[in-house]
Amino acid sequence: MTAVLAASVLLLTAGCSSDGGGPPGAAPSPSASPTAAGSSPAAEKTPPAKGTVEVVRTVAEGLDTPWGLAPLPEGGLLVASRDRATITLVDTDSGRKTELGEVPGVSAAGEGGLLGIALSPDYASDHMVYAYFTSASDNRVVRMLYDADRPAGDQLGAPDTVFRGIPKGMIHNGGRIAFGPDRMLYVGTGESGQQGLSQDKGSLGGKILRLTPEGEPAAGNPFPDSPVYSYGHRNVQGLAWDAGQRLFAAEFGQNTWDELNAIVPGGNYGWPEAEGRAGDAKYRDPVAQWSTDDASPSGVAYAEGSMWLAGLRGQRLWRVPLRGTAASAAPQAFLEGDHGRLRTVVAAGGDKLWVTTSNTDGRGTPKKGDDRILELKVS
Repeated sequence: MTAVLAASVLLLTAGCSSDGGGPPGAAPSPSASPTAAGSSPAAEKTPPAKGTVEVVRTVAEGLDTPWGLAPLPEGGLLVASRDRATITLVDTDSGRKTELGEVPGVSAAGEGGLLGIALSPDYASDHMVYAYFTSASDNRVVRMLYDADRPAGDQLGAPDTVFRGIPKGMIHNGGRIAFGPDRMLYVGTGESGQQGLSQDKGSLGGKILRLTPEGEPAAGNPFPDSPVYSYGHRNVQGLAWDAGQRLFAAEFGQNTWDELNAIVPGGNYGWPEAEGRAGDAKYRDPVAQWSTDDASPSGVAYAEGSMWLAGLRGQRLWRVPLRGTAASAAPQAFLEGDHGRLRTVVAAGGDKLWVTTSNTDGRGTPKKGDDRILELKVS
């Protein structure tokens, strides 16, 4: 493997990396824009060039197509099932699973279905859970009241549509959602297989969107009256902020390069004109890139000074140590082939991560107990 700005890898086998295979502190005020990726970092300790990963335990098993994962402040994890369109509460001590309910209106097909979930920035008072899903006509974001006092299976209120009209397809539906340090809702979308949408700033496809919790374009967005925050993306399924409140995103490549990108407002990330490093001032080059066989990254999380990416086709966890928005050393792979496809990675506090496997998604080879949530200790 050859390092190119942090571990570019020679292409071994061409193929769509859409989902790992071919098609089929106090928060700033709500109107404040987050720290841009290009900002000068404060004095930050650079992590060691080499890290470690230890699988501490299996938190839960027997999950069906897990996709979104959201830790609850009161304890436990919410897990979204892509194909069953359900949200389940996992007790992180016992592994017990309690189905909260099914999200109505989900049309699961191909890479579409119930995808990312996130908690309202005011969850402690409003108990709202946000979800991104594929409907019969589009991809959309809804929010639902979670009432733990209701009977199991009936703990989700009716979905209130917050944002709609994101292009859908059998592939490249994006789907990751997250509230940023600015309390705004960030949404990663895909170009649904229509490459031209990514460079069209009037389209919602192939973008990162920045919205208010009510679904309106957030103040301070780079394009007037538009939800678009960055563009030129192929399929964004990972969003995470570092300790300096800078946004990073995981990007599926096509035939050559998958990417980890540092996101700046209004940035053009090149697709379909560029895949991986373009060396062209018109486009933002990735922080790191990989062969599509070695990554196909979906979830991304920040811990211990590094970004951690979950690889689907690559069946491994990648560590990218950071100095500001640059990789401070070559990416390092862990868990290669040990647990199959890895979909989502979430910071669990300190040096811990939660990671989900994705072997029941139609592209993996499920083993007894799949799919699982693993707890990792990292450095």
